[in-house]
Amino acid sequence: MTANTTHLWRLLKWGRTLARHGALRGIEQDINTPPQVRRIARIARFGARVPSIPDYAAAFTAIGPAAIKLGQSLATRPDLVGEEAARNLLTLQDNLPPLPFDQIKPQIEAGLGKPVEQLFQSIDPDPVGAASVAQVHRAVTIEGKQVAVKVLRPGISEQLARDIETYEWAAAHVEAMGGEAARLRPQLVIANFKRWTARELDLRREAASASELAEAMEAEPGYLVPAIDWDRTSGKVMTLEWVDGIKISDRAALIAAGHDLPLIAKRLVLAFLHQAISYGFFHADMHQGNLFVKDDGTIVAIDFGIMGRINRQARMWLAEILYGLITGNYRRVAEIHFEAQYVPSHHNVEEFATALRAVGEPMRGKPVSELSVGQMLDGLFAITRDFDMQTQPHLLLLQKTMVMVEGVATQLDPGINMWETSGPFVKEWIRSELGPEAKLADRMVEDWRTFLRLPDLVRRIEQKFPPAGGAPPPPPLPNVKLMGRLGAQQRSGGGSNGNGWRYALTAMVAGGIGAAAMWFGQGWL
Repeated sequence: MTANTTHLWRLLKWGRTLARHGALRGIEQDINTPPQVRRIARIARFGARVPSIPDYAAAFTAIGPAAIKLGQSLATRPDLVGEEAARNLLTLQDNLPPLPFDQIKPQIEAGLGKPVEQLFQSIDPDPVGAASVAQVHRAVTIEGKQVAVKVLRPGISEQLARDIETYEWAAAHVEAMGGEAARLRPQLVIANFKRWTARELDLRREAASASELAEAMEAEPGYLVPAIDWDRTSGKVMTLEWVDGIKISDRAALIAAGHDLPLIAKRLVLAFLHQAISYGFFHADMHQGNLFVKDDGTIVAIDFGIMGRINRQARMWLAEILYGLITGNYRRVAEIHFEAQYVPSHHNVEEFATALRAVGEPMRGKPVSELSVGQMLDGLFAITRDFDMQTQPHLLLLQKTMVMVEGVATQLDPGINMWETSGPFVKEWIRSELGPEAKLADRMVEDWRTFLRLPDLVRRIEQKFPPAGGAPPPPPLPNVKLMGRLGAQQRSGGGSNGNGWRYALTAMVAGGIGAAAMWFGQGWL
């Protein structure tokens, strides 16, 4: 177990880096920051040249891979880091200088168990992309197929595990300080972050996620997930088909190629809604670097290390919340928050509905250029403190992805209205899932499953109450009232060890002896 002094040293070192980029000012000035944390921030800042404008993204990049991943997660938490920091962290790009191919080649061979020459005709030594966890090389298989080969950086698993251990230590201590820090549940935030990172470090799980998403989106036009080459995939290496396309961030190239940008923006938003609401399984890293557009306008997604899941009940609540905000039904949105226990029951539903109205009304009917989903989330986070709403870690990925999708869609079509785009889809999904036909279908399915369980129920009853054996049942016996101790035992249910019978036998023998003694005594007299 890592010593406390080691954790403190790491925090001070990282704090020093944050201070040099001006990223500690917000922590020191926030009235909700625990005094102990404020003191550590001041120690880390001591003697550093602090810029007037903080650059949080640069600070997290300088700290390292784990900090980059954490910074991307915190970009959707203005309640935790402040609005200024959240906006700056949205610019955080997971790009690092690539490693030389002579360090990557042994990783490929160790991961796949064969020399590279037996698996590929050629591999481009210059990567097409390099991030904090892995880098990607273009290659041609022995069979002549164009593929992309994703390889984990050497030693990245150990580095991330070491840093995340310190995050856990810090989160536990901050939460133990109570107050606002406890309400924000930093331990659960780091626990979710650790789980997301673990998925990224096992490329077999990423390949499985890509395969599952491809099946889910098979019927959705205009959205493609590259096929996985399972023969060349392991925990450290993933191989998938190569797809040519234009980066969705290259707006000028898309226009030059004749693409309809508003259509692509709408297609991206609907693809996300299909994944998150219809399937409950969505690509949670839909930033500009992971999306391409083919010649026919199909959106191609890559990098499936971070995926989100939402169960059916949570999806129904989410859809109703979105539709309630779109239509202005704030009362229903408030009721859902109480039903889901996001807001403690001691608060008033009407008051919460009024607070939601203050957030939702200013953005209705306006384009993203004026108001956005990101600003709506900021407004919602602003009222969480007043209503004692705890952080919901299972929704953090969804919030993060919503902000990402909005950013990409806005870049393609600055005039897009996210609510008008998503409204018809959400309305139809609610009708199909919550309408009378859906309820009747759910009831029929539930009743049919109950009927199928009946035979097993009968078998369990028979095991509990087996049938009579071969002997005939005994005749009814008379209820004879017993005397003395036996009668008392009969009334109380009987003795536990048979002592009553011994007492009765002793009394009978003593009575017989007494009667004999009297008889002989009378004769002698």
